[in-house]
Amino acid sequence: MFVRAGTACVARFGPAEAAVLNEVMLEVITLLSEGFDRDDPVIDRLFPDVYRDDPGASADLRRYTEDDLRSAKLEQAAMLLDALPVEGGEVALDEEQAEAWLRALTDVRLTLGLRLGITNDDVDIEAELDDAILRDPTSPRVGQLSVYQYLTYLQESLVGALMA
Repeated sequence: MFVRAGTACVARFGPAEAAVLNEVMLEVITLLSEGFDRDDPVIDRLFPDVYRDDPGASADLRRYTEDDLRSAKLEQAAMLLDALPVEGGEVALDEEQAEAWLRALTDVRLTLGLRLGITNDDVDIEAELDDAILRDPTSPRVGQLSVYQYLTYLQESLVGALMA
């Protein structure tokens, strides 16, 4: 997907790939923009307590940092969407843009992963997907696991291009 071309990380997106990436990023933007439910495990994961043993200190720090962190996450998602051709096409990212894309992809993977019950990188997504297909190939989980797998591939290719 992403390859290094001089100082840029370049990828070509088909219309379906662009549509999927656009949709999941808009879902994260909606999650971050609308009601902010601290009891939602996704919000808890995207904005973890800094001091797990001291909820008061964590709440105090959160009061000063959470708005800025939320704004940064929204800016990164918007940067990804701004660079993404709606009908598909080529994307060329400089290093700063590529790093913003990586952070935005991390947020969307964490969001989708938690919704799917994927809590660590030790989960074999391919095996999960094969199992879901065998149980019910038309289930929403098959599509969601496929999207998660695609996002993982996209993120890994971008990391590889940055390191090349």
